[in-house]
Amino acid sequence: MRRQCVLLGLSRSSLYYEPAAETAENLRLMRLLDAEYTAHPFLGSRRLTQWLVEQGEVVNRKRVQRLLRLMGLEAIYPKPKLSAGRAGHRIYPYLLRDVRIERPDQVWSTDITYVPLTTGFMYLAAIIDWYSRYVLAWRLSNTLDGSFCLEMLEEALRSGQPEVFNTDQGVQFTAQAWTERLESAGVAVSMDGKGRCLDNVFVERLWRSVKYEDIYLWRYETVPELQRGLGRYFPYYNEERQHQSLEYRTPAVVYQQRRA
Repeated sequence: MRRQCVLLGLSRSSLYYEPAAETAENLRLMRLLDAEYTAHPFLGSRRLTQWLVEQGEVVNRKRVQRLLRLMGLEAIYPKPKLSAGRAGHRIYPYLLRDVRIERPDQVWSTDITYVPLTTGFMYLAAIIDWYSRYVLAWRLSNTLDGSFCLEMLEEALRSGQPEVFNTDQGVQFTAQAWTERLESAGVAVSMDGKGRCLDNVFVERLWRSVKYEDIYLWRYETVPELQRGLGRYFPYYNEERQHQSLEYRTPAVVYQQRRA
């Protein structure tokens, strides 16, 4: 079974996926919250609650806070403490202050986002090269367990390695297995600093593109449909989608030209 998952590019956890144990009403609210958060990621629970009320929803802030935690969403703005790492795990310093990003494989980063399905939800992780915006690897999972992130990291490292890998301080990325794997590959580990709300802005922009250009349009019902859909979208994003910030070149062109 493990070998079949490897050949199909599937996380083993997704093979045993069952619809999330949330009511249809909560899943509907989560889809609304995800769309509004993706459009305005600086909104916190108070303003999202008010937004839902203005849409005619009967909901209180406590319920919104619980759903946001379940979705793994947190407002992007300067604050004393970002995503909390697991107790006892080392928090690495932020290495990219005032650093110019001038070449591919200089800095990679990753993040996890919530993905709605008709009858449940999944989590999507991706690794992106900061300079070219090239997506090096991605994975789906039905839990926030760190194993699917490690599988994704192994795939990315097979194609090369960055000088610095930047993440937030989430438990998946402060885990010893994650940081030791990077250090064993000779990669410097960097973590978002306090009050640095834009350290992972390139991944946030990727999530906006993925959701508005694919996930929200197709409204996938099942995990295999979602897997196939993203399997089409990410090659399109890398190889066909022109970026204004890249002078209307594709991420693949920029990533390969400067690596050559």
